[in-house]
Amino acid sequence: MEHLLWWQYAAIGLIFIWSGFVRSGLGFGGAVLALPFLLLVENNPLIFLPIISIHLLVFSSWIAWRGAKDAKAKAAQPALTKDQDTPTPTSNIDWQYLKKALRIMIIPKLIGVFGLLTLPQDIVTGVIFIIVSVFAVSYIINKPFYSNNKILDTVFLMLGGYVSGTSLIGAPLIVSVFATKVSRYQLRDTLFVLWFILVLIKMSSFLIAGVDLQLIHQLWLLPCALIGHVFGQKFYNRIQQTESSVFFRYIGIALLIVCAFGLYSTIMH
Repeated sequence: MEHLLWWQYAAIGLIFIWSGFVRSGLGFGGAVLALPFLLLVENNPLIFLPIISIHLLVFSSWIAWRGAKDAKAKAAQPALTKDQDTPTPTSNIDWQYLKKALRIMIIPKLIGVFGLLTLPQDIVTGVIFIIVSVFAVSYIINKPFYSNNKILDTVFLMLGGYVSGTSLIGAPLIVSVFATKVSRYQLRDTLFVLWFILVLIKMSSFLIAGVDLQLIHQLWLLPCALIGHVFGQKFYNRIQQTESSVFFRYIGIALLIVCAFGLYSTIMH
């Protein structure tokens, strides 16, 4: 990144503010909604993917820790001071479903990391975005798709795990399954723990391949992402106070935008 012009650095900083806002506000989409813009500034994914990965590791662990702290504080409140209409999970993370999903995803994830499948990534990516777009529309029109088919859920999670191994865009398909299996109050933090684990595996491939992690640029890009994170947290707190139908509509709109950008990037690529 040392050869870039000043306006490119400014654009990259603004994009990472946007990425931090999306990641914190919704729990997903930070990479997919930032990468197309970053590639317009400098068309080299290997420059930006390590930076995005490190941001995910930092902010996912921080948000999950803050969520656990808040959940513990709420659980310690006297019963009379709690909102009786608002469920208070004992944990901010659905560990049971997280472990179940990881058992399904881990092998496809590793296969994706080491690139052992020959199926063209663009085809896999395009199919995923089309499938998730259907989920997104169902959320927007307040008719969420609830799958009781374990085989279908397993296929979606395996495919999401594989694509997250080859890139960082498996989140939409994974979220479409998690959104109907995990409580809305646990969804974001559960996803962040999942992202942390998946990205940690991804980072190992960067280290093995000797990819430059751009650590010097973290000194100014982490604060940029932090600015977006702060505003994203306020947005998240706001949508948590809405009705379930409105919450799912936000999720649906975000998924649809992510899919539109993803399909556009895939076609243009």
